[in-house]
Amino acid sequence: MKLCFSTLGCPGWSWNEIFATSKDLGMKAIEVRGVANEMFVPKIKEFSEGRREDTLARLEKAGMEISMLTSGACLGVEQPERYMEEARAYIDFAPLVGAKYVRVMITSVPYPSEEEDVEQAARLYRELCRYAEGKGVKVLLETSGALADSHVLAQVMQNTGSPAAGVLWDIHHPYRYFGERPEQTYGNIGPWVEHLHVKDSVQGAEKVEYRMMGYGDVPVFDTLKLLKKHGYEGYISLEWVKRWCPELQEPGIVFSHYASYMTFLMNQLD
Repeated sequence: MKLCFSTLGCPGWSWNEIFATSKDLGMKAIEVRGVANEMFVPKIKEFSEGRREDTLARLEKAGMEISMLTSGACLGVEQPERYMEEARAYIDFAPLVGAKYVRVMITSVPYPSEEEDVEQAARLYRELCRYAEGKGVKVLLETSGALADSHVLAQVMQNTGSPAAGVLWDIHHPYRYFGERPEQTYGNIGPWVEHLHVKDSVQGAEKVEYRMMGYGDVPVFDTLKLLKKHGYEGYISLEWVKRWCPELQEPGIVFSHYASYMTFLMNQLD
């Protein structure tokens, strides 16, 4: 298992700051969800045609890669056309930066709501998977919204039937919003899991309150033990949602703690 973090957690950082911190902390990759004020990955200046080669060369020299391009595409909402356009653009762009995965969602909110259309999301997801076939990219559907119910997500995946299909398991959402233990979630979606998101939290009186790793009650160590048992060798990425919640602790503190805490936990697995 390999560690990385999402750029969602450091909205005020430049690419150079993101790269340097990742390298210093021993990360093996960077999950790209916007850089500074640019959220659309193909428009990030370091990935432009004139600078892309140097950016990728620096990553390779450091023993790093782009683990995933994390789109904002939502497939289960009204008027999804612009999201489908975004997802296709990410699928086309991913091979240019060596990214094997593109993330899509059913909705932009992590918790289930009445506004989600699971049937529409499943249909559009099948379209995206067909579009991605033969491009060396997998389209990962996240465990969020109504699809944080792993039984529902498993039904979607079973009906997709594409080699380009896969799941981004955000371990927080099935546990927090549906009370699933890791064994239950993995039992439903394990065959499709390609990438993980981790974050910690507690349930406050009125809303979920995010915490640095180990300061909440999300069963992170139990998940690691389960992944170890099943031979998972992919990425575990910290999704610190500071871009959406600016009151959260600063990324320099959070990322350093994440690296040391997760390394400690993984050492307990040996």
